[in-house]
Formats: sequence, C-alpha cells, structure tokens
Amino acid sequence: MIRLLLVMLVLGLPATAQDRRPSHCIALADATPGLDYLHKAGFRDPLPEFTARIRYIAHASFLIQAGGFNAVTDFTGFVGNVDFIPDIVTMNHAHSTHWTANPDPAIPHVLPGWGDFGQGIDHHLDLGGMLVRNVPTDIRSGGGVEPKGNSIFVFEAEGLCIAHLGHLHHEPSDDQYAALGRMDVVMAPVDGGFTMNIENMMNVLRRVRASVVIPMHWFTDSTLERFLAGMEGDFAILRPGVSEIEVSLRSLPDRPTIIVLRPAYLREGE
Repeated sequence: MIRLLLVMLVLGLPATAQDRRPSHCIALADATPGLDYLHKAGFRDPLPEFTARIRYIAHASFLIQAGGFNAVTDFTGFVGNVDFIPDIVTMNHAHSTHWTANPDPAIPHVLPGWGDFGQGIDHHLDLGGMLVRNVPTDIRSGGGVEPKGNSIFVFEAEGLCIAHLGHLHHEPSDDQYAALGRMDVVMAPVDGGFTMNIENMMNVLRRVRASVVIPMHWFTDSTLERFLAGMEGDFAILRPGVSEIEVSLRSLPDRPTIIVLRPAYLREGE
C-alpha cells in the first residue's frame, strides 16, 4: 500500500429552509492540527473512522465513499466491470459523457444537475452520514446559454466539504461562492476549452483555496501540465501515481495542494 506522509492542518449562513439540516460547510470551522495519511486503497476496503475515499473513475466521474455511502459524480451508467450499485449518483447534461438517460433503477438516489430549461433544480439530500446539495450554474447550449443548466454538487460527510464543479462554464458569482461555502476538496475541470479556459479556472481555484484540488476533465497530459504549471506558485503539487486517495479533516495539507490522480475504472480484487 502506497502511503504519502503529510504534515496536516484543518481548516461551514444556516440553511434557509427550516426542515433542512444546516450545512456545516457554510460556516467557519475551528482548526485542529493533526497527522494522518493520504494513500492508495481498494474501493471494497473498509474505511478508517472519519475518513473519505475518493476514486477518479473516468473523465468527470468520481466515486466518493464516506459516512457509509457510495456516491458517483457525473454518472454515465458505467463505472467498470464490477457488480456495484452506488447509493447516490449525480449527473450534468452538457454532454453524454456526464450523464445517462437510463440509470439503473436499483440506484436509490439519482440527482440530475438540471431541471426545466432555465429553471435549474434544488437538491438537499440528507442521509445522515452524508448530505448532498447543489449550487446551480449556467452552461452553454446550442450557441447560447442555459441558465442554471449545470450544478456544482457538494458532498458533506465525515466533517469534510467535497465539491465537484461539474461542467462549469463561468466563474461563479459572489452569491454562488457563498452558497458553496467552505471547500476542503474540489474536483475541477481543467480541459481549457470545453468548460472554461485555464486562466479562469485558475482564478476560481485561487479564490476557493481548497486544501486539496483534484484535476479532472483533461483530455491530454499537455493540457494537464499547462494547468499545473500555472498553479505551481500557489499550490503544492503531488503526483502519487494512483487513482484513489483517502482523506480526513486531520489529513488536509497545511498548504493548498493539487493531487493528480490517474483515472481508472473499478475492478474487483484491487
């Protein structure tokens, strides 16, 4: 098992709906220093207490395991040649590589990131061990713009705030940043064209100052390297050569860090 020892530091407006559990990410958390590990693991392996596992599957799809739940982002219907039904899937519909019209009916919670054209959609799925909510953003559509056609999904579990930016086409507004709240881990598209240009994405990531950034939605290593070169003055960069990490509040690096994961479909016996 590969283990990368890091020196750690930690870093949540209450929900407006009275029947909703408030987000712990839209408030300021106390800092608690500690020591822990980022490391490679198998998706069937049990998780240590207060820990989340994040696996880069493909393109913009990640498996997030935390709080006793399995969530897959930008679900296309295929995660690998495994017998595996997630508890939650999220989707965006900019392209077919970010959603499926026919998710397995056995999946308990299917969360599309769009609603009727221009109306968006609102999710606040509270499962106890994991809270999943979204912040709508605009996307390009047919030469124009579909307001609220994309969603940034936030997964709150084990004290962590994990944000998946989806097919983000613009820098968020101040209100959108406020709705997102604290972000400990961010999955960010760095393709430089299909979503946002590299410079604008860099602006977003410098503003949110997440402890961990995981690049996604890159088509060639040259595009990825251009993004990394532009960020190396502000972020540490790690290349562990794996597709999974485990992270806890105590294992968040004391300096914002980009961790480059290599996508890999799920396989049995890893």
